[in-house]
Amino acid sequence: MPAPLTVLRPLPFVPEISLFLADSSAGLFDAAGGEFHSDEPPPFWAFAWAGGQALARYLLDHPETVAGRRVHDLATGSGVAAVAAAKAGAADVSATDLDPASVAAAQHNAAANNVTLREEPPEELDVLLAGDVFYSPTVAAEMTQRLRAARRKSIEVLVGDPGRGYFPARLFERVAEYSVPVPPALEESETLITAVWRMR
Repeated sequence: MPAPLTVLRPLPFVPEISLFLADSSAGLFDAAGGEFHSDEPPPFWAFAWAGGQALARYLLDHPETVAGRRVHDLATGSGVAAVAAAKAGAADVSATDLDPASVAAAQHNAAANNVTLREEPPEELDVLLAGDVFYSPTVAAEMTQRLRAARRKSIEVLVGDPGRGYFPARLFERVAEYSVPVPPALEESETLITAVWRMR
């Protein structure tokens, strides 16, 4: 899938961070002529999703959450939460995603914000981040399993979620809530009430 044209711009909700993003009027499948192709993931990384933005805002407002700690951003997308963790003083930040283009975008965005991200997490972690990962039944089940496994190792798990239908709220406690601006081409609203959750 051809990559959408991106421009470096500060996020209105997290102005401390600038990202290379698609135009606000662009849709997720515009680069593919409006079609979904299962062999190539759509460019999720070219958009600032509400969950990632909420996590980023929370970390910048509460730097003690990650300061001096080893942090991994799972399914990083644009890398916004990972960049925020690095800016908030994390000792080590890694960012991974199933889509290699997303990992490359996160690295590009990190460089634009003068921070460094590792592409592989260390063996020992303190904090695991995941934004907008409960968008389908299959992905939600897999993510829940991975997050619970991390929690059993005493890793702190923080999730940003705007009320997607497959979010297992019973496993979490809400620590913050925001009204996050989102691209109207992606969502049915210009803002989404988005919470940051800590896994029990």
